[in-house]
Amino acid sequence: MFGEEYDVIVVGGGHAGAEAAAAAANLGSKTLLVTMNLQNIGQMSCNPAMGGIAKGQIVREIDALGGYSGIISDKSAIQFKMLNKSKGPAMWSPRTQNDRMRFTEEWRLMLERTENVDFYQEMVSGLLIENNKVVGVKTSLGINIKSKSVVLTNGTFLNGLIHIGEKQFGGGRAGERAATGITEQLVELGFKSGRMKTGTPPRVDGRSLDYSKMIVQPGDVIPEKFSYTKTKPLAHQRDCYMTHTSAMVHDLLREGFDRSPMFNGRIKSLGPRYCPSIEDKINRFADKDSHQMFIEPEGWETVEVYVNGFSTSLPEDVQFKALRSVVGFENVKFFRPGYAIEYDYFPPTQLKHTLETKLVENLYFAGQINGTTGYEEAASQGLMAGINAHLKLQEKDALILKRDEAYIGVLIDDLITKGTEEPYRMFTSRAEYRTLLRQDNADLRLTPLSHSIGLATDTRMKRMEEKLEQSEALINFFRETSVLPKDINPIFESVDSSLVKQSDKMYKAFSRPNVTMDHMLQLEVVSTFVKENNFDSEILEQAEVQIKYSGYIAKEKVNADKLHRLEAVKIPANFDYSKLKSLSFEAREKMTKIQPVTISQASRISGVTPSDISVLLVYLGR
Repeated sequence: MFGEEYDVIVVGGGHAGAEAAAAAANLGSKTLLVTMNLQNIGQMSCNPAMGGIAKGQIVREIDALGGYSGIISDKSAIQFKMLNKSKGPAMWSPRTQNDRMRFTEEWRLMLERTENVDFYQEMVSGLLIENNKVVGVKTSLGINIKSKSVVLTNGTFLNGLIHIGEKQFGGGRAGERAATGITEQLVELGFKSGRMKTGTPPRVDGRSLDYSKMIVQPGDVIPEKFSYTKTKPLAHQRDCYMTHTSAMVHDLLREGFDRSPMFNGRIKSLGPRYCPSIEDKINRFADKDSHQMFIEPEGWETVEVYVNGFSTSLPEDVQFKALRSVVGFENVKFFRPGYAIEYDYFPPTQLKHTLETKLVENLYFAGQINGTTGYEEAASQGLMAGINAHLKLQEKDALILKRDEAYIGVLIDDLITKGTEEPYRMFTSRAEYRTLLRQDNADLRLTPLSHSIGLATDTRMKRMEEKLEQSEALINFFRETSVLPKDINPIFESVDSSLVKQSDKMYKAFSRPNVTMDHMLQLEVVSTFVKENNFDSEILEQAEVQIKYSGYIAKEKVNADKLHRLEAVKIPANFDYSKLKSLSFEAREKMTKIQPVTISQASRISGVTPSDISVLLVYLGR
């Protein structure tokens, strides 16, 4: 069946696997995607949504690099929201509610239309390894498939164990079996593994809910989109709703705590800190009488509803009784109960920044196998693993995104340098250069990089160049054009800003707090220039951000340049830190384990002090 040797085999068809296969194939590698169920490619295992705080920036970055997640999110969206609009643009984060079935269908069809991708449905039970180098995979039917590299994207399937109250059974997702064999082989090879936990809420019948008792949560009046390509924004949207738990609901849930696998010791692994189960929230925040619940439709037509905020592994009878006491849920009918799932992961400090493992050449890990949580985090790792697997086979330089270039760079650097003992989730606060890493400029940051390796198309590159040229033209217009007091003072007066007595450049007027692009468009000279040049909302937004936040952007660029100087100082491979007696014991121990590639990476390792870095710099002659 498999006489030919593949360039890249991707194991797993979730968000990481799908992006990995697409990236490697689009770059020209002969790629095989092996997954346990071809009907579930790109499956939204948990909530039917993409993006959110920092996650939306990641989806934009994936799109800017030539990945598929943004396009598929747009095609399957049922609602769009730009979160954090009340804050600065560094915090703006796009988010879509999606049609779960259409999302999966679009992923399958996009991959089928991608040249160089083959598909095979079966469980991979092991790896073929020769001389510490992966040379293929072995399936549960005993078929050996040869390849030059392998990307493991197993999600929650590695020895997955599902918990509902006191009941537990093997599974990687509801209705799907767990994957076995790979963990045991990797541990035998010297890899360290661990266990993590995640969970999901009940799915319910929307026809049984009383939405009139809930608070409606509509999408944006003028919805945007994720992709920088010509996907269409939504013409109409579906509403979400919000309700709350209560003290009574909490009391009913507590009645089942003695049967909870979280509290009776059955689950020993750590779950996601920032997406806790309802029982964990009640336990950790005992002073709170209520918690928010967001009621999210699963698609355009289906009546199935996702109960966001009610993730639980309590017994199904406790879930049902408590949920029926929530306002609007008095007559609720279940499609399925919530559950927790434990699964194997491999601490990501065992990887290089390319996501290749240090122990086995040409073997890459991406997604939840690395200890992350979230579709977006997984998809971005899959994209980078697919890219770097291809580039290495072509003997080309790896693509490693820096911390000031992308949230994806922050994510991977955090994992490789710091590791994680609980499911890692991206936040804007994790990025020290978040003013540079905005959702509006991901294409300007990353499309040239991707185009240079052959992934981003010429069409994408041309569109990015046009955007850059147009936004710079508009900024220069504001910089060079003056405005009279009689024209600008009415605007200043409307925003309680001090008036002026002489003309000045528009750039200076625009830089004032509370003066927006909408205000500037009230000036005839501005509106005329915009219309004559046919500038769209994306250009207007880009110019406004660049003008109003120019000081912050410039400051962050200076700080990033300092980082780059440390990035340029390389540490020799397999450096013997034990011979540097002036290093602290903790620094020697941790740097020996992680083997940082640069001084900059070494400085970010927890426990490595500035004095340790000074010792290293002196030794390296810097």
